[in-house]
Amino acid sequence: MSQVIVIKNSLKIANNLCDILEKRDVTVIKAGTDNSKPDFLGIDLVGYQADTVVCSDIFEKEIGGSSKLVAVARQAKLSKIIIIVEDIKIKGIEIKDELGGAVKRITVSDYTDRYALELIFNTCCPNISFSAGDTKTYKLLSLARRVAITDVTVFINGPTGSGKEVLANYLHENSNRKEEPFVAVNCAAIPENMLEAILFGHEKGAFTGASNANKGIFRAADKGTLLLDEISEMPLSLQAKLLRVLQERKVTPVGGQRDIDVNVRVLATSNRDMAYEVNQSRFREDLYYRLNVFPLQTRNLSSRKDDILPISIKILDKHNNKSENMPYITNNARELLLSHNWPGNVRELENTLQRALVLCKENIIDDTSIMIDKSLSNINENSTVDTFADQLAFAKVT
Repeated sequence: MSQVIVIKNSLKIANNLCDILEKRDVTVIKAGTDNSKPDFLGIDLVGYQADTVVCSDIFEKEIGGSSKLVAVARQAKLSKIIIIVEDIKIKGIEIKDELGGAVKRITVSDYTDRYALELIFNTCCPNISFSAGDTKTYKLLSLARRVAITDVTVFINGPTGSGKEVLANYLHENSNRKEEPFVAVNCAAIPENMLEAILFGHEKGAFTGASNANKGIFRAADKGTLLLDEISEMPLSLQAKLLRVLQERKVTPVGGQRDIDVNVRVLATSNRDMAYEVNQSRFREDLYYRLNVFPLQTRNLSSRKDDILPISIKILDKHNNKSENMPYITNNARELLLSHNWPGNVRELENTLQRALVLCKENIIDDTSIMIDKSLSNINENSTVDTFADQLAFAKVT
């Protein structure tokens, strides 16, 4: 769990930032008040193991400059120092590394700007993989954290591109197995005749081309977490073998004669209606119940608009080629992002923002940078499309 110290003295952004941090299960150590001189040296850090401190440039001056701040932070074993500066003259947001990277200075034009708050949060906690701003998403993450510390099997169901694999990673990161391997296999991407050997391993000479033995994905994930992505695509012939592995916690490699114990926490995902798949005899009912010990559901991006901005910052951070300044999304551009229904969910949003990085000027993403691929919406609305070019036509959201 991430832990952050926020020096509240002279930092107008503090209350809003603390609110975001706490909602996302970050432990916040609040130091200083608006009406008293901050006592940074007097903070009791025993047991907190915080690694980040956030303060204003005013506090930086009060403590004796950034070099003094670094010295004090090092005494408390803090590895990251973030200084927030408000300057109404700048366009967007500026981020600079100072003192050899020991200090990260973030200059914003408006302390109340939601984008600035989200960016500061992302800078404080870059390792938190699941970005959120929606109340229901917070509840989902809270539930996920509770189930993560157990070893029960979790079935994640939801639309394509809605973050099922990201949620699976989040479960692993918050589990007691987080130091062990996290292994994911896409059941739809592997040929049927190879899936058994890939999952359970094989002995040398078990089949044509098996020149060496392979331990398989289950044993590769031993003591860790195994994600069976799009498990509804698994052939029926293999579902019975998987059921036995889940029940016995043993695998038998292809061509092998003995069972091998495995200690694996299993997660599974699907974008299909599993009850319907079971009723249509495309998925074994007993396997479904074995996997669906604890169900979690992801939602379409269109039903969680408050997640769009936090996710956008995470995407821009991933694809931004510049070492420091993050692109700034203007209010007009945000309105376009929020008004679209995103039939392709997060994957479509990522494509749109990658295009915006190409089109933006002076590191500012405005409404002219937001180009939406409407081909999926057009296909849904019309049963036929005249030309391939029509499918790929780009249009700005209106």
